[in-house]
Amino acid sequence: MTAAVFFGCAFVAFGPALALYIFTIATEPLRIIFLIIGAFFWLVSLLLSSFIWFMAATLTDNKDEPRQRDLLIFGVLISVLIQEMFRFAYYKLLKKSSEGLKSINPGEKAPSMRLLAYVSGLGFGIMSGVFSFVNTLSDSLGPGTVGIHGDPPQFFLNSAFMTLVIILLHMFWGIVFFDGCEKKKWYTLLVVLLTHLLVSALTFISPYSGLNLVLAYIILVLTGIWAFFVSGGSCQSLKLCLLCQDKDSLLFNQRSR
Repeated sequence: MTAAVFFGCAFVAFGPALALYIFTIATEPLRIIFLIIGAFFWLVSLLLSSFIWFMAATLTDNKDEPRQRDLLIFGVLISVLIQEMFRFAYYKLLKKSSEGLKSINPGEKAPSMRLLAYVSGLGFGIMSGVFSFVNTLSDSLGPGTVGIHGDPPQFFLNSAFMTLVIILLHMFWGIVFFDGCEKKKWYTLLVVLLTHLLVSALTFISPYSGLNLVLAYIILVLTGIWAFFVSGGSCQSLKLCLLCQDKDSLLFNQRSR
């Protein structure tokens, strides 16, 4: 049973991201490089936020439960702020590299910023999902049975679905964030930051109610629709894609092989 829970939760959390990587990134070496760099940027942001939280915890040196809760909230706030700062830094790096590539080799076609936003966002999401869920996933192998003492028996499944939300949201946030930077719509960056803070705050809600998942998936759907239209999508293009009539879509390319 523990093996079934382990593999089931692993595929729930990372299956869609793995499919996106295989079908849209793995065939292009340059996309793989940008994905790894995006994951590295997220790792550096985690290291910096962890250092700040450790310093704050050391300075306070208080074991009271309210103080520990306040430190946890402070750590989440700082982590989200630093992640978005590093997302912006990665955008500036990609912008400079694209301009440098055009000046060195004008005939070489540089990847579009929309594509780079998608790839970098997926890199952020995958690394965030791995770090947030890998310890929980390892505990699902046992020993012990979740829920035997009245705890929520769906803890691992809820954690898997929340991890999936975070991974996909990072991808959508990357698309919306980069588009806001390109068009200098700075309010877009603020919306991304606030929704990131909101989803992170939802993780504090008890898993008994399932309210955190419902609210997180509502945010996921709304952000996904926003990212779809920001990246150039339309109702007509969505219809053609689903009917496999769009020659530029992945579904059409897969069907014609």
